[in-house]
Amino acid sequence: MKFSTEHRQLEDTVIKFCDKEINPHVAEWEAAGQFPAHEVFKKLGDLGLLGLKYPEEFGGAGLDFSYSMVMAEALGQANCGGVPMAIGVHTDMCTPALARFGSDELRREFLAPSIAGDMVGCLGVSEPGGGSDVAALKTSARSEGTDYVINGTKMWITSGMQADWCCLLANTSEVSADTPAHKNKSLIIVPMDAPGITRQKIDKIGMHSSDTAQLFFDNVRVPKRNLIGQEGLGFTFQMLQFQEERLWGAAGSLRTLDRLIDQTIDYTRQRQAFGKSILDNQVVHFRLAELRTEVEALRALTYRAVEMYIGGKDVTKLASMAKLKCGRLSRELSDACLQYWGGMGYTADNPISQAYRDSRLISIGGGADEIMLGIICKLEGTLPGKAR
Repeated sequence: MKFSTEHRQLEDTVIKFCDKEINPHVAEWEAAGQFPAHEVFKKLGDLGLLGLKYPEEFGGAGLDFSYSMVMAEALGQANCGGVPMAIGVHTDMCTPALARFGSDELRREFLAPSIAGDMVGCLGVSEPGGGSDVAALKTSARSEGTDYVINGTKMWITSGMQADWCCLLANTSEVSADTPAHKNKSLIIVPMDAPGITRQKIDKIGMHSSDTAQLFFDNVRVPKRNLIGQEGLGFTFQMLQFQEERLWGAAGSLRTLDRLIDQTIDYTRQRQAFGKSILDNQVVHFRLAELRTEVEALRALTYRAVEMYIGGKDVTKLASMAKLKCGRLSRELSDACLQYWGGMGYTADNPISQAYRDSRLISIGGGADEIMLGIICKLEGTLPGKAR
């Protein structure tokens, strides 16, 4: 990856935004269990940060995905995981299919105001009985005249309590011999003020500043013009969205991981035990050196995947590897650093303990570690009965 002056200017803008508009409020938002998404997104929209890779005709900047990666990494300046995660869901997880395959009418109605920060979007894929197993989802969108009638439940929806619209994956036909489970699904834009929608907040062990909801759809009517692309292609569209989600997540962890190491170095240098600083123990500074090396390895993998992606290559395997490595390294690094903070690391308001709680989600959301391993094995030809 080569970084231009424009990349560095974007990075600087995002870092300053975190320091001014996010970090002073983190404690308040964590305690409240959500941040004011409309207020924060409007400020981001005013800076042109919510549509970096989207068409200029809808308010975007018309740039490539490398700029989204730079923004994701710079958001690691935020002293929490919840707010950057919600921003990423809005910019790179619920909008890619709409921007790429949605009609102009649909993009004017939902994408343009989302880029401007006037609307908050969410992604409705996971369900109580189907998270990583996307093909198993049960939510249906029955055809009735010029409408879809939606029934079902969506679970673990980031920004679900505040969202104005949902990019919903639902079954638009029954599974049959001619229509397998990966060909009966469609992506539909659902206004969240439609009659029949109920929201229920979910409490979590981390990511406290980001609201998460369970959504209930009871005979919710939306016009068929809200369909993204064609019926039956929703599974494919969502798999494409997952690639950007996984790359965004890997990039978004890098600055955070470096920051945790930096904070641990500072603390262990000052903390004295048995006549010397904690950092002076070889087991500590060797371990931190190892972890820094692992972060750089993840950075190299992520940058390579992004470079290939913007070059039009299939990065399914590399994106899955980056997502897998990101989740595991985030858990390993936050746990190791917490150990060196001792009792202070176990206090609730410590930055290391917060990262410990927040980072646990990475190995679950957007496809669990085991799903990433399955994808990698499939593409390597190492699954039972599979040949390269």
